[in-house]
Amino acid sequence: MAVGWARDGAVQEQIDANVDDAVARARSRLSAGKSLTHCEECDEEIPEARRQAMPGVSRCIACQSECDKRQLHYNFFSSSDTPL
Repeated sequence: MAVGWARDGAVQEQIDANVDDAVARARSRLSAGKSLTHCEECDEEIPEARRQAMPGVSRCIACQSECDKRQLHYNFFSSSDTPL
């Protein structure tokens, strides 16, 4: 396939590098360690089942959902990877 001046496989290598970076960023955001018993934002008790399922959790489901929405909105509208 002709891709201009790029050497063979360069496009796929760039795609692979972007995917690897995205996976590394996602893994870095995962919780780890001991979970809190109460949400750090609203101070509601975090259910035991959630604390066992997600080691290192620090927010209740409602607060974590809101946090995820804010992060998604930020990533969508301010990503430097987005071509204009």
